[in-house]
Amino acid sequence: MANFMQSVDERTNLAGTNRLEVLLFSLGSDNITDREEVFGINVFKVREVMQVPEITHAPDMPPSVEGIVSLRGVMVPVINLAKFCGVQPKRPPEILIVTEFNKHMQGFLVDSVENILRLQWNDIKVPPQMMTNQLHGLVTAVTELKDNRIVMIMDVEKVLAETAQFDDDETIYDEVPVLDSSCTVLFADDSSVARRQISKTLDTMGIRHLSANNGSEAWHKLQEIAQRADITGEPVSKYIDAILTDVEMPEMDGYVLTRNIKNDPRFKNIPVVMHSSLSADANQNLGKTVGADAYVPKFEPRELSATLQSVIREALDSKLKQLPQK
Repeated sequence: MANFMQSVDERTNLAGTNRLEVLLFSLGSDNITDREEVFGINVFKVREVMQVPEITHAPDMPPSVEGIVSLRGVMVPVINLAKFCGVQPKRPPEILIVTEFNKHMQGFLVDSVENILRLQWNDIKVPPQMMTNQLHGLVTAVTELKDNRIVMIMDVEKVLAETAQFDDDETIYDEVPVLDSSCTVLFADDSSVARRQISKTLDTMGIRHLSANNGSEAWHKLQEIAQRADITGEPVSKYIDAILTDVEMPEMDGYVLTRNIKNDPRFKNIPVVMHSSLSADANQNLGKTVGADAYVPKFEPRELSATLQSVIREALDSKLKQLPQK
């Protein structure tokens, strides 16, 4: 089976051009509906694909967590995606997709994998609201294949949040500091789990916030803010102090959003922080290349708050220095 670590440099270059590669997979033909849907996951998150190894079943695990496997000495939790999604396949899963998020590995049991598809982020659309409601936010994006099949891009962060149950741990916000100044942050993320965590972090810090579900929506909101600032004759920084963006988003990814912001003089001196589960050095270096002021791993509210506090204070100090001296 395939090892996906060999072409990291190529995939990093793809990410900078609003493109990505998606691994297509199936959870199997459903016993009830007899349908077999196609799902996708960003190849950048995939370490390898293999036949299902022997799984050690541990007690007191969530229903969709089958147990753990040892991969070259690393203990990897194994999640049965069909169980998680409520699919009742006609046969047991045969494939394990090993993924990495924030330097943590986990395995996803699936029925089969198809191929790797190269796509433009602007060809990947936000799912209809009816689908979002029906699947409880599990699908963050959709795209259509040439054979007219619909691929659903799964919100892996939601899967991990609910199976690891870290989303219910309020102690992760215990050391989040309160900012001693009035600020506003615009953030963009296509994951409902991430948006909830970001909102909780900003609320704890006492920061006002505006949210967007993807880069395209965030860019549209920034245009509206810039137009309002132009009408009032004030700088955009009067209305917004920092921008926080995910990397993987339908229609416009975080790299393109950041590049757009940094190339627009209206947003001068407004810091951009990238917030992503793609924590490899290659991703962080690309973030710096497009102008990001900082790069923070997801699911770390304390680190996120410390980074936001730092870039906001630095931006405020810069604005004060630019004021005419009396």
